Amino acid sequence: MIGVFLAVAAFAKDQSVQSVVWPETGTPTLRFSFSKFKQIGSAGSERTYQTDTTAQNLSDKLIPNVNLFLYLFDSKRVRIGEGWITLTNVGPGETVKFQTTVGASGVPVSVSLENRAARTIGITVNSVPQGATFRLDGTDGGTTPKIVQVGVGKHMLEFSKEGFNTGHFPLEVGPNDVSGGSMSYELGTSAHDSVELRDGSVLNGDLESVSATEVVMRIGGGLQHFSRNQVKRILLVERDMPGQ
Repeated sequence: MIGVFLAVAAFAKDQSVQSVVWPETGTPTLRFSFSKFKQIGSAGSERTYQTDTTAQNLSDKLIPNVNLFLYLFDSKRVRIGEGWITLTNVGPGETVKFQTTVGASGVPVSVSLENRAARTIGITVNSVPQGATFRLDGTDGGTTPKIVQVGVGKHMLEFSKEGFNTGHFPLEVGPNDVSGGSMSYELGTSAHDSVELRDGSVLNGDLESVSATEVVMRIGGGLQHFSRNQVKRILLVERDMPGQ
């Protein structure tokens, strides 16, 4: 099993916030605090939870990037859900606050964190049209199409090409993903809708649906699902409707 077990936190009835440090042994580098997981949606047996998360850099060095698995467990220590936590450019002593959204098939009672950032896979980054420059997590990646090495966790691709709008594509690499995959982003023009997320990202694509809990966008030929609480603003372009 690839990875390093970091910490476990149990949510007692009389506690609203749990804190854990990483690593458990030696000099701690990060301290995480999780509020009670609040259910914000459900679909069948699957439930969507959100927690207010605080991460503090306890060291005297910059943490450029870290991807952690977040596992959720029920009262019998059965794993009922998982997600990711990604931190970038956290300065010495800096505290970062954000919301973490994760799906689970029960009520979370405890959590654990695991670092699998050392594992990477090769993926082809492409665009329509080709020849766009792109950045991966803020670092220059080159020109499409190009094979890049990406670690497990959540990432952000940013594309730019003269004559087209700058576009962002959220990319997730799962623990069981293998090398050889590809993704293609269709560069946006004024004919595309825009969704601004609360983390400052702006995504160009075609809005498919909006519900009380979820926003669905078609980006780069694939559907992307976002929790309602992730979305700050939606900008719609005018379209010709059928029959008009």
